[in-house]
Amino acid sequence: MIAANPTDLEVYLFHEGSLYKSYELFGAHVINEGGKVGTRFCVWAPHAREVRLVGSFNDWDGTDFRLEKVNDEGVWTIVVPENLEGHLYKYEIVTPDGQVLFKADPYAFYSELRPHTASIAYDLKGYQWNDQSWKRKKRRKRIYDQPMVIYELHFGSWKKKDGRFYTYREMADELISYVLDHGFTHIELLPLVEHPLDRSWGYQGTGYYAVTSRYGTPHDFMYFVDRCHQAGIGVIMDWVPGHFCKDAHGLYMFDGAPTYEYANEKDRENYVWGTANFDLGKPEVRSFLISNALFWLEYYHIDGFRVDAVANMLYWPNNDRLYENPYAVEFLRKLNEAVFAYDPNALMIAEDSTDWPKVTAPTYEGGLGFNYKWNMGWMNDMLKYMETPPYERRHVHNQVTFSLLYAYSENFILPFSHDEVVHGKKSLLNKMPGSYEEKFAQLRLLYGYMMAHPGKKLLFMGNEFAQFDEWKFEDELDWVLFDFELHRKMNDYMKELIACYKRYKPFYELDHDPQGFEWIDVHNAEQSIFSFIRRGKKEDDVLVIVCNFTNQAYDDYKVGVPLLVPYREVLNSDAVTFGGSGHVNGKRLSAFNEPFHGKPYHVRMTIPPFGISILRPVQKRGERKRNEKEMHRHVIGRRARKSASLADDKHR
Repeated sequence: MIAANPTDLEVYLFHEGSLYKSYELFGAHVINEGGKVGTRFCVWAPHAREVRLVGSFNDWDGTDFRLEKVNDEGVWTIVVPENLEGHLYKYEIVTPDGQVLFKADPYAFYSELRPHTASIAYDLKGYQWNDQSWKRKKRRKRIYDQPMVIYELHFGSWKKKDGRFYTYREMADELISYVLDHGFTHIELLPLVEHPLDRSWGYQGTGYYAVTSRYGTPHDFMYFVDRCHQAGIGVIMDWVPGHFCKDAHGLYMFDGAPTYEYANEKDRENYVWGTANFDLGKPEVRSFLISNALFWLEYYHIDGFRVDAVANMLYWPNNDRLYENPYAVEFLRKLNEAVFAYDPNALMIAEDSTDWPKVTAPTYEGGLGFNYKWNMGWMNDMLKYMETPPYERRHVHNQVTFSLLYAYSENFILPFSHDEVVHGKKSLLNKMPGSYEEKFAQLRLLYGYMMAHPGKKLLFMGNEFAQFDEWKFEDELDWVLFDFELHRKMNDYMKELIACYKRYKPFYELDHDPQGFEWIDVHNAEQSIFSFIRRGKKEDDVLVIVCNFTNQAYDDYKVGVPLLVPYREVLNSDAVTFGGSGHVNGKRLSAFNEPFHGKPYHVRMTIPPFGISILRPVQKRGERKRNEKEMHRHVIGRRARKSASLADDKHR
């Protein structure tokens, strides 16, 4: 229950930086005390000479609606003796030098549709959630050893209806079945906080507690998340706690002086983005931001956040060298501690392009406390490699292999995100060299290698059917491409690839354990062929993966394997049904009792051009125990050799 007056404890914790439900103190709240209904407004404006409440309920005249200053640190409040739910309002702030500013409420739960900028008093209570089964499922399963394929999308440009945006409720009907059909486990939404400019895609926000009114009301968005959960789909929000836009009605110079931002211009300004950095050393800003994360978890049942531009937070801006920002480090640790205290199974994903150590290590081990990090290095290396002409790839062989040197230093997500298909970078399909057909073949190969590489996965909308043009945020995706055969077949391939990834545990069970990956042949630069093993928790649960990054096919190609059993090809990106040339292994492959590639046995197989082949051992009933013993012997020997090698290195 919200009281008529802020409590001393609330105010104290807010100024201490540890009021993690500050949205209950600030903003507009309908109250009922002793049968008397009113609406309490509360705002932090430490430099203001005076604060008045204006809105549709008083003809925007705040003469008789002056807020009372609660303390010297600038908390102001007023109770209007009526229920103002649904009314528009702003704060009329008189600055130290006498200017008058009209500001939207930083804690408003709902806002006017742009280009209008007023806040709207809104009661978030009243929605009946039906996602209890989803919550129970989350509590039962560890995210680290589960499959995760994230579908990243921009809400306003996935699809449009007669030229207009889909609403949250309409999108639930349209999007969820599509995501389920493809097998994605999560949706990641580009920021949905209120923002004035469509072109910012939500990354330059003004209303951090207001889900954007472009697509409907807060209850409508609750319905969307609820429907996702009922369908077994997690929802991740892209979230920007590092910087905010400088529109006049927003947080910037909120009361005529730096309030939410750093006072020093060099620390405050992002000149390229035109935004201002949050002052992460200010306790009240920490209360605002950490509360905001918990707010989305509590009221909207969000499953986690992709935290944008972490690098921009960790280091002070506008410097020739990298200087650590200790305020940001402390803030991120406190943020992650608070989120995991609320929901131990939440996803906290850092979008960090630096080599900052222990990003995904717990704070008690000196880490930042995230549980996942985007693997930007892998993404950049692989795209550079794929853009290299195939006949020259032998010269940049290490761009594929390098990621395995650090694959287990953090808990990684492999992203092909919106950032890679805008601003003249071309679509993923158009990055591939060669003919029309070769572009599709190489993109299928790239996706296959992504699924087979250690780490969880993220794919931006449209990439599943090989969008040919860059992402255009003003328009919907090019759904007309489904009229073309290779695009339809790419879409079919992605469905089967994701199903294959989810079907076989070696692809994901040991994503964060070095025992889950083993090279077979990493040195074949001349042919640009890579082969490796992915392992599950059971020692005989293995997959053999072979990738060929040239257009040359091979018959009777020898590949080392770990088990003396037949192998069956469970996926081949060159299958005709996917648009390939048909260089597949249709029959079971016999294993020969002869070492090769450092493995105890080998098979002879067809290697597809620009293709990936995934082999799975076929074990007859009664042979499993014998193979488990053989695998156990092989694994023990491999571990012993590795231990001896490490001991030798230490001795040297």
